Amino acid sequence: MDLFDYMRASTQEQESPLASRMRPTTLDEVVGQKHIIGKDKLLYRAIKADQLGSIIFYGPPGTGKTTLAKVIANTTSASFRQINATVAGKKDMEDVVKEAKDALGMYGKKTILFVDEIHRFNKSQQDYLLPYVEDGTLILIGATTENPYFEVNGALLSRSRIFELKALEQEDVKELILRAVRDEKKGMGSYHAVIDDEAADFLADVSGGDARAALNAVELGVLTTERDQADGLIHITLEVAQECIQKRAVRYDKDGDNHYDTISAFIKSMRGSDPDAAVYYLARMLYAGEDIKFIARRIMICAAEDVGNADPQALTVAVSAAQAVERIGMPEAQIILSQAVLYVATAPKSNSACNAVFEAMDAVKNQRSMPVPAHLQDSHYGGSAKLGHGIGYKYAHNYPNHYVKQQYLPDGMEGQVFYHPSENGYESKIGEHMRFLRESVRDDSESR
Repeated sequence: MDLFDYMRASTQEQESPLASRMRPTTLDEVVGQKHIIGKDKLLYRAIKADQLGSIIFYGPPGTGKTTLAKVIANTTSASFRQINATVAGKKDMEDVVKEAKDALGMYGKKTILFVDEIHRFNKSQQDYLLPYVEDGTLILIGATTENPYFEVNGALLSRSRIFELKALEQEDVKELILRAVRDEKKGMGSYHAVIDDEAADFLADVSGGDARAALNAVELGVLTTERDQADGLIHITLEVAQECIQKRAVRYDKDGDNHYDTISAFIKSMRGSDPDAAVYYLARMLYAGEDIKFIARRIMICAAEDVGNADPQALTVAVSAAQAVERIGMPEAQIILSQAVLYVATAPKSNSACNAVFEAMDAVKNQRSMPVPAHLQDSHYGGSAKLGHGIGYKYAHNYPNHYVKQQYLPDGMEGQVFYHPSENGYESKIGEHMRFLRESVRDDSESR
């Protein structure tokens, strides 16, 4: 590094965002993720011993994936290279591989390659890395916010250990906030700022476990708030925190009673066909930073449990919305969730599907296991015909209206009814259709 490179690096470090400057450089400085880097855990021991194999860090934004990679870079004796999959091409990987081969061949030195957002690499790019990971030329560290089992090649996965990072606990984020305000070397300590407890608690809560979001708000607050004339300090109050993260402090504790009360009211409003109340409680949850995937799951459950076959499209809409919000994320996800909520809330209601499976489960639980009738048993494997399997089965499509009356339930359960279609929505047509089929069979038998 020449003088100009040194000056450039120093200036860049000073001007980099607070979240970047506050990244730990040692394992002992890392906050949270004790389930993988606690002192008795495998990853902690491997980093300390500098005996790291290929790994993939998977978790939501702001949970420390890049931080852990930087810690490894500071503690390992291996060469460390970093690329971002959103901008890196094959040429970048070829350069890394060449350097790694030279380092291994000439000095016996391993190379760790950190690939940020590895899910952005296509299959051929991931395949290119595979032989060099396999022969030990490279030790791969991948970071991804997407499920690696869906986004990373199976061959790479089989050669890597996956560590899932969780959203940071509220106390962890608060610790980082206070550290950032007070740290004079890397943080905002030289600005002589103080943060109120309620402001720190608020930022730690609404950040949703994303330390980067909380630290960005702290930095913005310190840099834009006027110094108090009385004591000469910059005061980060609750009002300042709300402005900096663009959220008001709503009464919504995601681990407390209010969380459960709100989701309960949300579901009951959809079930009760009140779209205005349903979308209001949706807005409350979104505003407070509730997990959009959690909301989507509740909509899917309500679509099946409370709408059911009264409008079979409700579940399709809910499932499509759940897939869409995972791919798109906020803020646009709120529109998708709103559409699904309003559809489910205004759809005709029936809990017949819910009741049917519960009644059937009770029958299974309370009765001895009865054999499947012989004419319904599988007749495709060798020797099944000799056992009488499939003999006497009537193929429904060979009969008028593609229906024929025959026994489907086990012996002793004939005539038992679990599904009682309601008269609501499409389910009324289902009930009408089933009555038509049964009446047509009765008419045929009487005419004969």
